[in-house]
Amino acid sequence: MMTIDVCRDLYLDLLKRSLLGLIGEDASNLYPDAIGQPSPVAPHDHQRRVIRQDWPTHAPTMIGEARLDNIRLCIEQALADQVPGDVIETGVWRGGATIFMRAVLKSHQVADRRVWVADSFEGLPAPNVAKYPQDTGMNLEGYKELAVSLEDVKANFVRYGLLDDQVEFLKGWFRESLPDAPIAKLAVMRLDGDLYESTMDALVNLYGRLSNGGFVIIDDYQVPACRQAVQDFRNREDITDPIVQIDWAGVYWRRT
Repeated sequence: MMTIDVCRDLYLDLLKRSLLGLIGEDASNLYPDAIGQPSPVAPHDHQRRVIRQDWPTHAPTMIGEARLDNIRLCIEQALADQVPGDVIETGVWRGGATIFMRAVLKSHQVADRRVWVADSFEGLPAPNVAKYPQDTGMNLEGYKELAVSLEDVKANFVRYGLLDDQVEFLKGWFRESLPDAPIAKLAVMRLDGDLYESTMDALVNLYGRLSNGGFVIIDDYQVPACRQAVQDFRNREDITDPIVQIDWAGVYWRRT
């Protein structure tokens, strides 16, 4: 007879491969590179998908296997250590990472924590270079593929049977939606905003709610503007907790 742990591993592994588009429903990608110029739809490359070096045409996430595994690691460690608080992702695209967050909580029968899904659901903002010169050249607002509606993200949750009252949506630009978000405490915060402004908005408005022992995950640390925002915030707040590499782009640290 299979144990609960084995069943959980099988479920989360199958879900992970489905969210990545690795079990048949996503045989192509929009871009040949993780960040690049628009190109014709290209053939699917399994290895590039696993390590997050393409943009899937249909799959709910583009973050790759290592970063999904990191989400599970952080949530499960927070649960094991009884770190209080909810989990959030800022910048969700099609919702795949937050769907996986909800699945991890559900697989552990956690009923008292919520998953916060924060996004404009209109794509990325145009750079405000007068206020944030670090975002010069970060004109990602032109990528229509990054603008996924709230209705489409909710539909993806429904597709996996994971839309319930433990999932909360925060719609709007982070500078507007996060300051007054009704979140008391966080155990895991995952930031995927690319821009200096978006990353800083999330850190400024959410880090104070992160419990000791909680985790900060930065998806876009390879992007200079994002990395600068993280470094500036950590320096300003005198944060010395070590930054741990997840893969070629993502990092995380644990608040002590």
